[in-house]
Amino acid sequence: MGSQVSVDSGGGLHVVIVGGGFGGIAAASQLQALNIPFMLVDMKDSFHHNVAALRASVESGFAEKTFISFAETFKENFRQGLVTDIDMKNQMVHLEDGEVLPFSHLILATGSTGPFPGKFDQASSKRVAIQAYEDMVRKIQRSQFITVVGGGAAGVEMAAEIKTDYPEKEVTLIHSQMALADKELLPCVRQEAKEILLRKGVQLLLSERVSNLEELPVNEYREYIKVQTDKGTEVAANLVIVCSGIKVNSTAYRSAFESRLASTEALRVNRHLQVEGCSNVYAIGDCADLKEPKMAYHAGLHANIAVANIVNSLKQRPLKAYKPGGLTFLMSMGRNDGVGQISGYYVGRLLVRLAKSRDLFISSSWKTMKQSPP
Repeated sequence: MGSQVSVDSGGGLHVVIVGGGFGGIAAASQLQALNIPFMLVDMKDSFHHNVAALRASVESGFAEKTFISFAETFKENFRQGLVTDIDMKNQMVHLEDGEVLPFSHLILATGSTGPFPGKFDQASSKRVAIQAYEDMVRKIQRSQFITVVGGGAAGVEMAAEIKTDYPEKEVTLIHSQMALADKELLPCVRQEAKEILLRKGVQLLLSERVSNLEELPVNEYREYIKVQTDKGTEVAANLVIVCSGIKVNSTAYRSAFESRLASTEALRVNRHLQVEGCSNVYAIGDCADLKEPKMAYHAGLHANIAVANIVNSLKQRPLKAYKPGGLTFLMSMGRNDGVGQISGYYVGRLLVRLAKSRDLFISSSWKTMKQSPP
């Protein structure tokens, strides 16, 4: 599949971006600046800055800062809709409502799905989305005993956010591994995350798995919920929040690219981020099968490469390669705390607080979208 689209062949250049997460908006903003025709498709009407989703479930009024209208930024270059099929033979993207979007180049930026409140995976309006987070704030306020299931970065941040705003609440974090947070992180970073949670008064149940999760009411206040683990431990809760089970969102492209899927359902890509065997199709962000953690920061770097390579292919210039670097990962643990690493080196509380914990990079997303925060 050649990507040498001639710019003057009846205006044949048209990029379709599937997915309006961090990678999708970065790519769309760059194409807009370069005056390259494009269409961004997402099932929501707003970009969700989900890096701040956990705080939005704890602090009332915060969710409004985390949803940014697509149409206001991209105007007629945005379509709200669900992709039902990608026809590679005719280079068309089909939407659920019957609309068909032709493309010369395709950028797949479908991200990943996971449980609310860490992710908001619904076709909906900004107003409905914000209300869902405000409802969650009220449930947390009402609950005295809260159980967080999953001790990856999201579970660690969720427990810390609740204890920062409501130190009097009893928060239990249950994690199936002994070490908290993501396995790619330095052991000293993972250890510090554990110590911060203990200092905040979070009860930790490590190397235990919730055995009755299927039967539990998740994200719902109850007078009494009995959480059981495989080690026989029982925890009483008013509210259970699940922060595990993030999966690559392959729904839009699975049937079109079945032979190019990795075991995780991410797309196998070459070093130029082109999908294997398809020189005019790029995969960026969580749906690209790369040996690095799934992070908003990486999605933005991938977008730069994909857009540069679309331009380079048109101008018959050499393509740029993407090289994963030393891991940069900052874990915000409430407004005033956190830990992480930059390019593989440990960074402590002060730097993480200044860089991330106070505003969770919200201002940078509003800047990308060329809008002013509320």
